[in-house]
Amino acid sequence: MYPDVRPRRLRTTPAMRRLVAETSLEPRHLVLPMFVADGLDAPREIPSMPGVYQHTPDSLPAAATAAVEAGVGGLMLFGVPRAEDKDARGSGGTDPEGVLNRALRDLRAELGDATVLMADTCLDEFTDHGHCGVLSASGEVDNDATLERYAEMAVAQAEAGAHLLGPSGMMDGQVASIRAALDAAGHQDVGQIAYSAKYASAFYGPFRDAVGSSLEGDRRTYQQDPANRREALREVDLDLAEGADLVMVKPAMSYLDVLREVADRSDVPVAAYQISGEYAMITAAAQNGWIDRDAAILESVTSIRRAGADIVLTYWAAEVAGRLT
Repeated sequence: MYPDVRPRRLRTTPAMRRLVAETSLEPRHLVLPMFVADGLDAPREIPSMPGVYQHTPDSLPAAATAAVEAGVGGLMLFGVPRAEDKDARGSGGTDPEGVLNRALRDLRAELGDATVLMADTCLDEFTDHGHCGVLSASGEVDNDATLERYAEMAVAQAEAGAHLLGPSGMMDGQVASIRAALDAAGHQDVGQIAYSAKYASAFYGPFRDAVGSSLEGDRRTYQQDPANRREALREVDLDLAEGADLVMVKPAMSYLDVLREVADRSDVPVAAYQISGEYAMITAAAQNGWIDRDAAILESVTSIRRAGADIVLTYWAAEVAGRLT
């Protein structure tokens, strides 16, 4: 005990702290979410996410290449169709000429296997009602009808060049349905980064701005209740049993306890998504001079790694990767 035991000895210099650091953060741990939109003449900054852009199909490859050159581990791509191209079934998500599938083909042609190209496998950006699936006659999201659409979307994205698919709709059975469709179409090597524990969070607001969401109502009948922990672990176990290649917790920062438990039980890599609201809060506080922006970014991403994430999806991925190298 004190005065013989002095833990501060291991904090005396930057070199000492670096030597004994328990958690590392490297560019390869980071994935950059990116948005590609139809109907734009130039990249458009997202008002609620300063520094993040909706790219045009023409501007996307250069931005993606820059992120890969900075060392990021992968790119997660979201498509933003024009309002007139949305419909009740989200047809643009399965159309080979839809904005997301065109962008996937372009990036795969540009980057090849130099990065891991991921695709959001969900219908919400493409539906005129903004929900993640097909609606029944009563207006509820029809789980099993939605699985059929996810299977079609998965094959379209695989054929467009995605290495990993990101089923994010929280439909029961989605991982197994997508796996069966991919295998039947000859895409055995295309994997899934399953959004296994995705909560109905208040922090998604800026994202809906980013994708031009048409959402009517909310998603609480399929996304998880923020009050629940065991439910998340059950969802993870089910996705693992269905063949998920990676599992994800979303959001990250408000659910670090869940992330730790998922990491402790998962036998596949674990990802966590630092979402739009988390980005916006830190950015706004920094713009007001209330916090040190760069330090807060590194601390927040490191905390997600410390809680157990092998992979962190963050809108700062390219910036942080550049700083780390």
